[in-house]
Amino acid sequence: MSDAVGVERTPDGRYVVVNGRRWRATDPRLPEEVAARLRRALMAARRDVGAALRSGDAEAEAAARRRVHAAKVALGERGTPWWEQGAEERRERWEAGLAELDA
Repeated sequence: MSDAVGVERTPDGRYVVVNGRRWRATDPRLPEEVAARLRRALMAARRDVGAALRSGDAEAEAAARRRVHAAKVALGERGTPWWEQGAEERRERWEAGLAELDA
């Protein structure tokens, strides 16, 4: 199974396959506006990791990596698999991630 941008998904939809490597897919039940906010936060945090690495700022790097992790957990790509969570747990996961990233 593939989506419009050519990312292959496993038949159960739980993983995407990129260059032969399997990665956990984003929770498909995330409201699109929430998913978009989390993706923006993830990309900003990844940019900040790079900037911190270039400047040699270990403290900034650690903070940016924590934000990357928080965004990935909120998206359902890390932590308890989204398919093992009920609807309420999933909602709590992304709301907690947004609260942490917006702080």
